Amino acid sequence: MFRDKTGKKLSLSQAVSKITLRLFSYLLDLELLFLSLITYFPSHQIRKLFFVISGASIGPRSTLHIGCRFFYPKGIKIGAGTIVGNRCFLDGRASLEIGNHVDIASEVMIYNSQHDINSDDFHAVLAPVKIRDYVFIGPRSIILPGVTVGRGAIVAAGAVVAKDVAEFTIVGGIPARTIGERKLKNPSYRLGSPRLFQ
Repeated sequence: MFRDKTGKKLSLSQAVSKITLRLFSYLLDLELLFLSLITYFPSHQIRKLFFVISGASIGPRSTLHIGCRFFYPKGIKIGAGTIVGNRCFLDGRASLEIGNHVDIASEVMIYNSQHDINSDDFHAVLAPVKIRDYVFIGPRSIILPGVTVGRGAIVAAGAVVAKDVAEFTIVGGIPARTIGERKLKNPSYRLGSPRLFQ
């Protein structure tokens, strides 16, 4: 007879499923360990290459700065000309779509999985996140599961975004609320080139 960590009885097929999932988790942990070491390699192109090999989709002229961490890279899609700052965390357990010419500052965390705090087993709940084109996300901001940040929106430094952000809206605070509106309504700029060893 098989039992889970809470002592609940499991059938053979349930036990095999749990064992398979655990082995998959170990392999993912090894991959993430390797990627976390590669992310400190002082070459944008080599870091990008390894993230693409691991399953992430990263558009041309997009840059990932040193220390950027992915969780489950296969769920992450980044458009063209986007910059992801140093020590950011991008969650790919559900779909994470980041558009073109998005500027994500340092130490931003984007999650698409969280625990159901009211469930008996505290299970994870997945919800996709979408960051549209020409968005700026300030340093140390947190984007929570299920959020869409509209085209051209601005997320102020340190904001915690729990709800959708409309196009060209400026949000800030905890939780993030509208604090202004962006005057530029038809952006066409290109972000600058990254420094060599960032």
